[in-house]
Amino acid sequence: MTIEIVHLHQAIDKAFGEVKTALDSLSDSDYTASSPVLFNASIGQHVRHIVELFVQLQQGYSIGVVNYDLRKRDVAIETDKLFANRLMDEILADIDKPDKPLQLQGCFDASANVAAIQLQTTYYRELAYNIEHSIHHMALIRIGMETLQLTLAGSNFGMASATIKHRNTCVQ
Repeated sequence: MTIEIVHLHQAIDKAFGEVKTALDSLSDSDYTASSPVLFNASIGQHVRHIVELFVQLQQGYSIGVVNYDLRKRDVAIETDKLFANRLMDEILADIDKPDKPLQLQGCFDASANVAAIQLQTTYYRELAYNIEHSIHHMALIRIGMETLQLTLAGSNFGMASATIKHRNTCVQ
């Protein structure tokens, strides 16, 4: 196993662990309630988005093409915390793959009436993207939880590792 995949696996494991801890503090109704501060989405929908990016990458790995636009948008993930937790465990068990070139397909301009474009990428690059994108959604989950007046155990939940490192150097 390369140092890169070990590093990426650890980052994903840490992020998923933080999400799972946050979910443990939510009631089922808090998990599924739409929130005006989240554009009427629920915390569960943000968890679904995180999980489905990784699922889509794992599915695309075998054929060499990843298209995040084709996510299933599985309501079970956004309504069932235990199911979401199980999927995160399955993702972690399956990510230790060799890096390889992939094609990234997608429509990146919602107003354009064009077919999906294709870009060169790699498996490790997409894992890194998914980690960063997950942090963005974790920040939104944090906002949703704060509007429910729920506190998170870790003060860094939803904060990019570069920001955490920068803040730590400023404190010294």
